[in-house]
Amino acid sequence: MSVKKGFTKENLDYYLKELAKEFRKRNGRNTPAEIVLVGGAAILANYGFREMTYDIDAVITASSAMKEAVNAVGDRLGLPNGWLNADFKKTSSYRPKLAQYSKYYRTYSNVLNIRTISAEYLVAMKLMSGRRYKKDLSDIIGILNEQERRGEPLSYQQIDCAVRNLYDGWENISEYAIQVLKAALNSERLNELFMEQEHEEGLTKQAVLQVQKYEGEKVKESNLDAIIQKALNKKENNTDAR
Repeated sequence: MSVKKGFTKENLDYYLKELAKEFRKRNGRNTPAEIVLVGGAAILANYGFREMTYDIDAVITASSAMKEAVNAVGDRLGLPNGWLNADFKKTSSYRPKLAQYSKYYRTYSNVLNIRTISAEYLVAMKLMSGRRYKKDLSDIIGILNEQERRGEPLSYQQIDCAVRNLYDGWENISEYAIQVLKAALNSERLNELFMEQEHEEGLTKQAVLQVQKYEGEKVKESNLDAIIQKALNKKENNTDAR
């Protein structure tokens, strides 16, 4: 299997299984490890609307043998460096208590327990990230849509509780992300709304890449909104000039 085009639900399970076997070989069968999948990997594990992700973000609770196992599996199967990582801990959406809001997914080789984030907490994390040039906001709509189709719709009250439990309130969540959430909760056409948001994210990403390419600005959380606004202004100006 190759992940040149990204991790899919199918190969995600395969690589986790290989990781478990490698970890067990190095660490033995008596000391289990736990990995909580977050972000795109959690979406893949629980839903069908996202085709792929390009790395696996996780909270990892294990001995040092896990890092060795991750590297060994990556080398053997030709995976990119950091194919499974905890880099998201440096982002605004991470909180140390995140694992307590996770749910059981699978156990591999009787030694590696995999958990994922519960639906309303996954929405809360996506709200906090709120990146308009990534898939954060379309992921929110996709989650709401699939939960509704399963007969387990998420309410604003559930999401509000998750936001308050994780982040102590809505103060640091962007107004734009809140607007997208409210529109989705009130929509009767979530499939269409999902595709519209994905399309908008694609356009925003292109605009941001143009700003990065020609002006050399690096996108960070601290300057993200300013860069997006600059990119959108340039796009509007170019459209008006035609």
